[in-house]
Amino acid sequence: MIRHIRIQNFALIENIDVEFHDGLNIITGETGAGKSIVIEAMSLALGSRADTAFVRSGQEKAVVQMVADRAGEEVIITREVSVSGRNICKINGEIVTLAQLAALCRTLADIHGQYDHQSLLDPENHILLLDSYSSDVIGPAKDKVSQIYHQYAETRNRLQELERQLAETRRQQDFMAFELQELTDAHLQSGEDEILTEKVERLRHSEQIAEDLAAAYEMSEGSEYGALSAMRQALDRLNDAGNWDPDAQELGKRLESLYYEFEDVCQEIRRQRDGIAYSPEEMDASIGRLDLLNRLTGKHGKSIDELIAYREELVGKLEDVAESGTLRQELTDELARQEEELSAACGELSLARQSAAKDLESRITAQLEQLNFQDSVFTVDFKTSDQFSPEGTDIVEFLITTNRGEPLKPLARIASGGEMSRIMLAFKKIVGDYDGIPTMIFDEIDSGISGLAASTVGRKLKEIAGSHQVICITHLPQIAVCGDRHYRIQKASDETSTITTVTELSPHERVEEIARLLGGENVTEITRRSAEELLAAAK
Repeated sequence: MIRHIRIQNFALIENIDVEFHDGLNIITGETGAGKSIVIEAMSLALGSRADTAFVRSGQEKAVVQMVADRAGEEVIITREVSVSGRNICKINGEIVTLAQLAALCRTLADIHGQYDHQSLLDPENHILLLDSYSSDVIGPAKDKVSQIYHQYAETRNRLQELERQLAETRRQQDFMAFELQELTDAHLQSGEDEILTEKVERLRHSEQIAEDLAAAYEMSEGSEYGALSAMRQALDRLNDAGNWDPDAQELGKRLESLYYEFEDVCQEIRRQRDGIAYSPEEMDASIGRLDLLNRLTGKHGKSIDELIAYREELVGKLEDVAESGTLRQELTDELARQEEELSAACGELSLARQSAAKDLESRITAQLEQLNFQDSVFTVDFKTSDQFSPEGTDIVEFLITTNRGEPLKPLARIASGGEMSRIMLAFKKIVGDYDGIPTMIFDEIDSGISGLAASTVGRKLKEIAGSHQVICITHLPQIAVCGDRHYRIQKASDETSTITTVTELSPHERVEEIARLLGGENVTEITRRSAEELLAAAK
């Protein structure tokens, strides 16, 4: 709710401060006095585009400050426009962007007339207003759609992510299958490369090994002069000595143990000597196998053990691909089920909206008739989006025609500012309690009307002001007398400048202003009495 506005060096305004109040605030003044300038200044504060032409002649900058209540908190808005083109927006002293200011001000006030703060002209707001109008019926249906939609969206996102992963995996699937087959065919065994390396080396030196083993056997046991024969003779002599010498007997026992151990070694040497047989085929097979292992470890940059683990990893990935195909089908089936459920819920929501729309059409049309639109037709147009959303699939737009025989048009295409203001007034009378915007500003609301229609407009404004703050510029006394507060805009000139002022009128001054509206500059006792009668009747 707008509480105060200060305007400095803005067009014809040098410096004015205006306190606004709850209820209906009426602003009147002579033609050219600057009524629209005040609205332009308010529009600037509420986030409209700035223009250097706003700066008062001879000044460096124009400043508009507005104090408003928003959800019980005071908000101070400041707009500064300099002749250099610099434009500053502030909220509670903090510099903000124009977009941030406009977003805040859309919740504070609507300006209805030839300015751009008209939330009802934005088709995106129409579905919100319709839903608010019949929230007790539409709300539960809308909540159901929202709940199903979020489940549907989650399943859809999971399916899309899975398909992305599958597409990536499919590009690698053939290569992974090839690698898996290659590693499977290799029949890898842990430590096999080390064993093969030793085997190849042994086969390469098998002839030398055979010669060395033969020589070793010859020296140890192969002749009567071998080491084993010598040990036998030494053992016999020690045993003889041991018959009389305990020490010699002990030495004999020790040598006997060594003798039998050495005898086993000699037999093993003989077995290995006899077992050596060089095989070119075995040599080639071992070298070939070792080359295969070296190629695989070099190709993958992994050890044999790492290749065995990698093979198991490939098996798991390829199994995941198969399982992902199954999961994809499950998610596809689930998505189809949720889409069917969501479509049905959207249908129920649409029916609820269409039912509410019929009632809204009837009530708006009745209000328009009372506001001198006898041949008007208002309808809520429904289209269906091909995309689901948490709000359903309805695309809603308000259409209207104010003259018989003319086609229905979007609200934004109604040309006359005064006509638009009265249409907005009809809407505000019905939906104003639902849009959450506390202040309505009407400019040129009375354009093209007079007499009974003007009185009806005044009563409508007063009815709306029972639950909203209304600021209205008018030149009709039938509307002006309905106000709770009355302000007069005046323009005064001297030899060097022109200045516009805004004054809140006292009861006596108000009678004079209403009389002026009735009779022009020549205020008479008759016009004064008529003004007093109008004021009394409007209470």
